[in-house]
Amino acid sequence: MLLEVEKLTKSFGGLMAIRDLDISLEGGEILGLIGPNGSGKTTLFNLITGFLKPDKGKLQFRGQPINGLKPHKVCETGITRTFQLVKPFTGMTVVKNVMVGRIYGRRPAQTILQAGIESREILKFVGLAGKSDMIAGNLTLPDRKRLELARALGTKPDLLLLDEIMSGLNPVEAASAIKLVRDIRNSGITVIMVEHIIRAVLDISDRIIVINFGEKIAEGKPQEVVKNPKVIEAYFGRGWNARS
Repeated sequence: MLLEVEKLTKSFGGLMAIRDLDISLEGGEILGLIGPNGSGKTTLFNLITGFLKPDKGKLQFRGQPINGLKPHKVCETGITRTFQLVKPFTGMTVVKNVMVGRIYGRRPAQTILQAGIESREILKFVGLAGKSDMIAGNLTLPDRKRLELARALGTKPDLLLLDEIMSGLNPVEAASAIKLVRDIRNSGITVIMVEHIIRAVLDISDRIIVINFGEKIAEGKPQEVVKNPKVIEAYFGRGWNARS
């Protein structure tokens, strides 16, 4: 088992954001994580990656506990994430943004030259090879999303958490992002993705977990989950049709 989440709980004052949540993840999966706004998806990402400490529960990665580790220590174990609101180093070039991950991430490059070479390879992989020397602040939103992915890949993760990388993209751009996520999984990286574009999640995920008010209400294959009455009521609305 790559990742195990057991009875994970987190509250903010009187608000229970995550309640007794259990998740298991095998290596090589693409796991879709969906739920209404405020259901706890980003809080879960923050707990896994060390930005928040759980009130109780267990987090294990490759059988080793990661509860309470600082974000940079979690990154060193092989877990990294993207953020819904992309924040590149806007005054630096695209390639130098990725080099930060190669220098300070997991299995860092031994020299600046090596970091640059590896960063350009990553940029080629995500489709930004021709923009390596641009200032990151001049990129379009779709390209900033690709740079966010490249920066995460620069840390050499085994588990990549994607937080709404398709938000703000048009259908053509979203289709390209779907292909890129598949390519990332095919390169040997396991993926958990939070996404509000439901068609994309159904298309790309091997398995889906649905949470609502911090609790898991459904889990299974995509086409099974969308037929679950609890999911239809909580997330899609009573009139939603999986074939529409």
